Amino acid sequence: MSALAPQLGEIPSPRASAVSQPFWDGCARRVLLYQRCAACGLAMGHPATRCRRCHAPDPEWTRSEGAGMVYSWSTVWHPQSSVFTTPYTAVIVELDEGFLLTSSMVGCDTDDVVCGLRVNVVFHRITDGALLPYFEPA
Repeated sequence: MSALAPQLGEIPSPRASAVSQPFWDGCARRVLLYQRCAACGLAMGHPATRCRRCHAPDPEWTRSEGAGMVYSWSTVWHPQSSVFTTPYTAVIVELDEGFLLTSSMVGCDTDDVVCGLRVNVVFHRITDGALLPYFEPA
C-alpha cells in the first residue's frame, strides 16, 4: 500500500484555450464547472463549443457539486517523465451530474481505490500557482 498525494514537482501546467478557460477559472476559485446543453440536457465534462449529442451551440457552464464515483482507475508506478512523483492513481470519475472527468486520487492508499468508490473533488496548487482538481474518498 502507498499513500496517494498531490503532485509536488514542477509538473506541466494546464494550458487553457478559449473554450476551456471557464473550467480553469472555476478551478482557480475552487469550483468544479462543467457544460450542460440547454437543448437536450447532456452534461459534458470536456469543454466544447457545441453539444456532442444534438450539436446545439454554446453549452452552458454549470457548477458541479464535485461528488461522484470512480468509474475506472490505473495506478502509475513508472511515469513517462521524472517530474511526476509515484505512485499516483489516475481516475475517471463519473460525477453525480452525469459527466466523466479524468483526474487523480489523493488522501488514500493505492489499494483503497476501486470502481464505485464514492469521491469528492478537492483542489491542490501546483508549482506555477494553478489549482488542479483531484478526488479523495467521500
